[in-house]
Amino acid sequence: MMTDLQNRRTKKMMLWFGMISMAMTFAGLTSAYVVSSTRADWLTNFSIPIPFYYSTLLILLSSGSFFWTERAVKNNQLSQAKRGAWLTLLLAGGFIITQFEGFNAIIQQGYYFTGAESSITTSFLYVLVLLHLAHLTGGIIVLLIVLFQLYRGAYTAEKSLGIELAVLFWHFLDFLWLYLFCFVLFYR
Repeated sequence: MMTDLQNRRTKKMMLWFGMISMAMTFAGLTSAYVVSSTRADWLTNFSIPIPFYYSTLLILLSSGSFFWTERAVKNNQLSQAKRGAWLTLLLAGGFIITQFEGFNAIIQQGYYFTGAESSITTSFLYVLVLLHLAHLTGGIIVLLIVLFQLYRGAYTAEKSLGIELAVLFWHFLDFLWLYLFCFVLFYR
């Protein structure tokens, strides 16, 4: 029979393996970005639309609010934890909205994902951001499960593994976006 400590370690290790594999996917994509940037048709004067800056701020704030949620659970302050989880969900929604506003700004600049108006530069941007949004969708599902569990009363200071794993994954998604944003911003 698996002890509670073994169970915790096993679940955390499985999450780390998943996050490492996701990081490797993005490392491969950013490596391809670097190689592709030597092409003659690479856009060098492309600027990142302002909504992506706002989305970066929103996801950083959401990481803070989810951390606050976890702290509240560990202090058995479940009403604060619920507020923190709802705030995190609201910030995540704002992140997604500003991501699509960023895409609209790219389109308004005349750049598309595919077709005659597309470029390899903007195609990479679309792939990186959409793949991150796909992972964020997984994070939002996890956040909704955390909310459900909070309302069920499933978390206490002693039973907090689920929220610990959720917050770890959320922080990973935050770090991943920050990496992608800074990479595209500073690598020309």
